[in-house]
Amino acid sequence: MKTIKSYFYGIYKIRNLLVALVILVISDGFITQSLIRCGLAREGNPLLVPLVGTGNFLVIKIVGALLSALIMWDIYKHWPKLALRSSSCLVGAYAVIVLWNLSIFLIGSV
Repeated sequence: MKTIKSYFYGIYKIRNLLVALVILVISDGFITQSLIRCGLAREGNPLLVPLVGTGNFLVIKIVGALLSALIMWDIYKHWPKLALRSSSCLVGAYAVIVLWNLSIFLIGSV
């Protein structure tokens, strides 16, 4: 019974991490686009620079976030510890990025 319980606990944990990751990546896209429109920042990813300000930018961010979550879910099936640790690191990194972007937005609007 304990192994069944631990199996489902892991699924909830990875699911919550992946949902948080998708939300953070999409939030990063919206905040970045707003900062660039206001002239407070520029896109750090050279591949996305030509797309910022177009509708394609947010589409690419959303599709990329969902695709990343699906890949992490697949990795979880084979290597659960690796998926949990890497997802946790990515959520932490994107949380820092979103907070940084929000701080620029708040400081710039004062």
